[in-house]
Amino acid sequence: MADAVKYEKKESIAFISMNRPEKRNALSIEMANGFVEALKDAENDSAIKTVIISGEGKIFSAGGDLEVLHTLDNSVKIMEYMKQALEIIQTIRELDKYVISAVHGFAAGAGFSIAVAADFVVAKKDAAFVCSFTNVGIIPDLGLLKKLTDNLPSAIAKEWISSGRPVSAEEAYHRGIVNKVTEGDVLEAAADYAGFIVNGPPLANKFVKHMVNHADEWSTGTNDLQETAIQTLLLQSEDNKEGIQAFFEKRNPAFKGK
Repeated sequence: MADAVKYEKKESIAFISMNRPEKRNALSIEMANGFVEALKDAENDSAIKTVIISGEGKIFSAGGDLEVLHTLDNSVKIMEYMKQALEIIQTIRELDKYVISAVHGFAAGAGFSIAVAADFVVAKKDAAFVCSFTNVGIIPDLGLLKKLTDNLPSAIAKEWISSGRPVSAEEAYHRGIVNKVTEGDVLEAAADYAGFIVNGPPLANKFVKHMVNHADEWSTGTNDLQETAIQTLLLQSEDNKEGIQAFFEKRNPAFKGK
């Protein structure tokens, strides 16, 4: 695992932390590669139910590494950097497990992109999200432009993007970008928030994630077919049988993802 990423597993949760605090966790190629490697390892570990991503030091991430970006002097180099950075977002999006981002300090630029690429966002009350791209004459990337456009009124999305102003955790919460705001330790809050995932049905959660993430790509008819096919599969699963048995026995189900 790259030194630019810390990775550990505690019970059923994998913790991935961007580890360049001296660079405000700016996104380097080494970090991007280590991030993806850790995500794929978590996906392949049947004991892991969810992943929490965070940043070491005082902030979540300042985004792209400007010291690297200004040295990219041709299209080939720029595209290679963008491709490797985008792989983080694509891996989070397509991972078979839910990902939670735990944001403190601020998430700016590509750091904002990574934070909201997660399925759920838990933020410290004094955290902020910053679309800092226009400050250096570029547009949001790594999926952020679409994420904001899909989830905000168009006028608000344009304001957040073009003003580059810090958006507080509270404002992001009220706009539906953040799921939970905490005054305490954000990693502890994220782990606590993960309870419904850890204790929930892994198979069903996997399909919910992919169905919701791709719903806008399908027609109503296609969606109906997908739902029917998946439900047919899940109704034959061990988890379904366990859930029904637990209901009649008036206890909490012990799902195994089978």
